[in-house]
Amino acid sequence: MINQDSIVALATPSGAGAIAIIRISGHDAITIGNDVFKSIRNKDLTKQKSHTLHLGHIVDGHKTLDEVLVSVFKGPNSYSGEDTIEISCHGSTYIQQQIIQLLLRKGCRMADAGEFTLRAFLNGKLDLSQAEAVADLISSDNEASHQIAMQQMRGGFSNEIAKLREELLNFASLIELELDFAEEDVEFADRTQFWELLNRIEFVLKRLIDSFAVGNVIKNGIPVAIVGEPNVGKSTLLNALLNEERAIVSHIAGTTRDTIEDELVIGGIGFRFIDTAGIRETQDHIESIGIKKTFEKIEQAQVVLYLFESLKFKVQSSEYIIEIEKIKNQFPLKPLVVIINKIELLTAAEVAEIKKQLLPLNVILETISAKEKIGIDALKNTLLSFVNTGALRNNETIVTNTRHYDSLLKALNEIQNVKYGLETNISSDLIALDIREALYQFGLITGQVSNDELLGNIFANFCIGK
Repeated sequence: MINQDSIVALATPSGAGAIAIIRISGHDAITIGNDVFKSIRNKDLTKQKSHTLHLGHIVDGHKTLDEVLVSVFKGPNSYSGEDTIEISCHGSTYIQQQIIQLLLRKGCRMADAGEFTLRAFLNGKLDLSQAEAVADLISSDNEASHQIAMQQMRGGFSNEIAKLREELLNFASLIELELDFAEEDVEFADRTQFWELLNRIEFVLKRLIDSFAVGNVIKNGIPVAIVGEPNVGKSTLLNALLNEERAIVSHIAGTTRDTIEDELVIGGIGFRFIDTAGIRETQDHIESIGIKKTFEKIEQAQVVLYLFESLKFKVQSSEYIIEIEKIKNQFPLKPLVVIINKIELLTAAEVAEIKKQLLPLNVILETISAKEKIGIDALKNTLLSFVNTGALRNNETIVTNTRHYDSLLKALNEIQNVKYGLETNISSDLIALDIREALYQFGLITGQVSNDELLGNIFANFCIGK
């Protein structure tokens, strides 16, 4: 599947800028680069050492297109594992297109999405999970997702899977050997050691599978729904959290008729806040649609912030407690934070009474003034506490990729089938089938088992030039 033709693409974002980088990779990359490059010192790029920089001009016949800096990387010591040229030119979109068109005429073709990284994988520079981490690294927009992508790109996840696969493969070969001597009824694989290995693999797989719950929300941002009656300060709270006037604030009830979403990074973790329409009985058709969407967003959210106005809660606490219980019963697995807004209107004794009333509900209570931005930092700390960042601090492997998660689940199922086979004395040939399937699932993660369709699906999501 490895192509020998030379590919070209813009490696920096499209559009005008200070500089742009045009990347060429392939068997003839350096020759093609040399054909359009005129060094200020008359250097021949084909004779230069790898990892060197050269100043000169890109020329099209007698026409000079730009003054550039050319980087030379000789395979296999390059990102793609092939000979690679990177042309750093001025960032004019006209210059970029002129140079790329010239290179196409000289024998390059436009690179497909992710083709440089695909070639790195095919040339053994990266395994498949590391290649996927490249895309995650590019799209990371907070400290946590960046740290996870870096750890995976450095091979932390791959090494863990490869070690398990190697140990299982050793026992699999012994089991297969037993099949060749089935008539002699001999055992080459120590069943006690095999059982210990299976338990260890099962433990690691369960830990990796459990980490997906954390990894997925860190990668995509933790959705937080802000709900409550109309005009209790939901939009003001969103604005206070974001520190900008993102949502319309009005004394008129029912101003927010659709959901408003925005993102905020707290302590390196991304949160997606959703300001919803106020929950109340209404005859307004448009507003009722917004309220229906509110409950849909609660369903999708990882955390629910239920906002109340302080003076109303003081007077109608019994009614509101019933509403809180309804939300808790409807969404029992979601963390629920009860927020009393406009706290400056209550005395310390009144706040203490509210806390006493809410104590039996076993909910988290936060008291704030969204308008005055009182208690906002404490609320952010509470949100951060919902994320298990212990694995990040300990640099443990965290799974964020749905494809990996699916393969881990299937591998765990096969390992459990093998354990059941040992417990019930199932014949070795059936146990061997389950082991092969587990090895296959491990191989899918790292790319030791792959096909064109799988690779096409993965690299189609990459940006051009990477």
